[in-house]
Amino acid sequence: MEQRDVLVVLFDGLQSLDVSGPVEVFSGACHGAPGAYRIRTASLDGAPVRTTSGLTLTPDLALGAATPPHTLLVPGGRCTDPPDPRLVDWLRANARRTRRTVSVCSGAFLLAAAGLLDGRRATTHWSLCDTLAARHPAVRVEPEPIYVRDGDVATSAGVTAGIDLALALVEEDLGRDLALTNARHLVVFLRRPGNQTQFSAQLAAQTAQRRPLRDVQQWISENPAADLSVDALADRAGLSPRHFARAFRDEVGTTPGRYVDRVRLEAARRRLEDTADGIEQISRRCGYGTSEAMRRAFLRALGASPAEYRRRFQPAAPPS
Repeated sequence: MEQRDVLVVLFDGLQSLDVSGPVEVFSGACHGAPGAYRIRTASLDGAPVRTTSGLTLTPDLALGAATPPHTLLVPGGRCTDPPDPRLVDWLRANARRTRRTVSVCSGAFLLAAAGLLDGRRATTHWSLCDTLAARHPAVRVEPEPIYVRDGDVATSAGVTAGIDLALALVEEDLGRDLALTNARHLVVFLRRPGNQTQFSAQLAAQTAQRRPLRDVQQWISENPAADLSVDALADRAGLSPRHFARAFRDEVGTTPGRYVDRVRLEAARRRLEDTADGIEQISRRCGYGTSEAMRRAFLRALGASPAEYRRRFQPAAPPS
């Protein structure tokens, strides 16, 4: 079996989970495929680095002593600060010699500073996408996906999205069954599609300041199949439809209709992932009414039908 070298770049101010999440995925894959990956860490001068949480990580070697790996992984952290020019120069000179280069969260800023994302699609943590696009206009920043692959470069969204991307790489290298076993060991799904949105409806929107509107938000999330028209929600909040729609948009940051769409999509995704319910049944329970309406919503938001989405979370059928 081919052994794939994974080199993780370390620097002061990195986010520890950006390193440990993908490393656990690659390391876990070796339980089912011994020797599949050799994981090493390297800092500029080989000295220990301190993470944002205060942990100290001791690298295996200095970057200057590293040979071109199969996979180069660049974590995030305080990458929006002016980067160390030595690190940027090293990435510019060495990343193109690897089979694939991967960033987690704000690690995309380091790749962009080295010119590695010019002309490519990329993503980062949702709160940093506008900053990345403004600083590096040659990068086609996509704020929605949890990870984006463009040729031999892959970028992922915030923190735990690095686990999703690493699982996708393991599936590509070693097959779906081994990646699924690994995901189950880590108690995560195999695998959130790369074009799945980065955050839930509740995280994507703000929480309303006024109690009646917050209660309506909670009602929506708990009752996706209910009548969630503006008139019905306004009545629940004790406001006129016009006043409710304006107040909801001002305080939540989106219209009631769009918020309802997000909540229903999220509820349907969870049922597809966690239950064996039929698609028609899920469509009714999540407020779509028909499976065709849910299919259109999934294609529009995720680029996959409900059936295709569910298949990504199911084990492959055993050979007959």
